[in-house]
Amino acid sequence: MKDILLKEYKLNNMLILKNRIVMAPMTRAKATDELVPTDAMVEYYVRRSSAGLIITEGTVISEDASGYNNVPGIFSEAQVKHWKKVTDKVHHHNGLIFLQIWHVGRVSHPTFLKGKLPIAPSETEMTQRLHRSENLIPGKSRAASVQEIQEIIENYAIAATNAIKAGFDGVEIHGANGYLIDQFLHHHTNRRQDNYGGTPENMARFALDVVRACGEAIGYERVGLRLSPGGYLNQIVGDARDAEVFKFLLAELNKLPIAYIHTGNFDDSQKFSELNQMTMTEFMRKHYHGTLIGCGGYSFKQARENIENNLFDLVAIGRPFIANPDLIDRYIHEKPLVPYHNAMLDTLY
Repeated sequence: MKDILLKEYKLNNMLILKNRIVMAPMTRAKATDELVPTDAMVEYYVRRSSAGLIITEGTVISEDASGYNNVPGIFSEAQVKHWKKVTDKVHHHNGLIFLQIWHVGRVSHPTFLKGKLPIAPSETEMTQRLHRSENLIPGKSRAASVQEIQEIIENYAIAATNAIKAGFDGVEIHGANGYLIDQFLHHHTNRRQDNYGGTPENMARFALDVVRACGEAIGYERVGLRLSPGGYLNQIVGDARDAEVFKFLLAELNKLPIAYIHTGNFDDSQKFSELNQMTMTEFMRKHYHGTLIGCGGYSFKQARENIENNLFDLVAIGRPFIANPDLIDRYIHEKPLVPYHNAMLDTLY
């Protein structure tokens, strides 16, 4: 019987993955100072085009959406033009590729924002240093106005449209890991008392507005969403009430024909008290009925078992893909993997 990881997977009527192994999104910070993808990035992604689906590194939707040096963008003509080099070459090698679109919210610093405070659902303070960004400390954030929220939703839709212009097969909305969308979904960072806070319905509104705006712009079947129901990164503190927010969000997502949702965690064996001692993936599988990508340190053996047991449908692999551009070939032919080490982050291997 054929290995389930190597079987085709029909994502929807438009997209069929040649296997169930996804390249996870990983911040590499190797774009130009103008946030334009480079030729080295073209080759980096092409070398991994044997994945069932590539999900790119987080790519900012607007000039004021960033909190890191040299991450790519998708809001200028030059950025679209150079991303097209990536997608053309990946498609030439029979690959599929989604662009992860991103707004960091409070995980930023006035240095990146022309002196303005970072934006968030509510006024908060971050004391954790920003990695890859001269170890700046974000400090205080300011609460987004309703007008600013609407502008950001529109910027997501524009970014999704630009992604399709650049030849991507779809977009993954980065709604995880303590960045802007995730900040709206947790009580720790969302203390609003208007239509975007206070109740599960209101707290989920921003995420759903972004998904709908992108879905209407490029087609829902081309839209994925990454989520972190548990609080664990960028100083998001879990709250027992968060589960109700994510239950509402997932119930609403069940009504939309999106491509998938995707676990945003580095270690998916972690159980969360606010999720009734479930992992993020277990929680999302319980409440979401569409395609689920499990991510968080899975071995191939664990991934096979979990797919066979219906815990998730696809597995996203991160660091092993950095160390092994030919990961799929090594898996097929049972070749040993090159171990990952942090020095590999210094170059696009």
